[in-house]
Amino acid sequence: MLSMLITAWGHDVRTAHDGRTAFDLATAFQPEVILLDLTLPDIDGVELGRRLRNCPWAASSVLAAVTGWGRPSDREKSREAGFDAHLVKPVPLEVLQTLIEHGDATHISDI
Repeated sequence: MLSMLITAWGHDVRTAHDGRTAFDLATAFQPEVILLDLTLPDIDGVELGRRLRNCPWAASSVLAAVTGWGRPSDREKSREAGFDAHLVKPVPLEVLQTLIEHGDATHISDI
């Protein structure tokens, strides 16, 4: 559903349902913005974020956790892994649109 909405906003979207596929897809696609759930079936999303951040192409990508986990310790883990934003579901659509349209996380605060 989210991918359809972002596509309707005029963006090219790729979707993966597990960490290994997400890593391979992101490496091939090299997106400007990565929305990553932290609960994945095979690789912890924080670890996946860390791996993505180690890719040279991802240095300028915006990496945002979109998750149900919102404790301060969850936010700290994502920040330490290199995430630019930590968004707790349900994320208001205007926040997602701002993140995607501006291509950086400086226009939003963690919610």
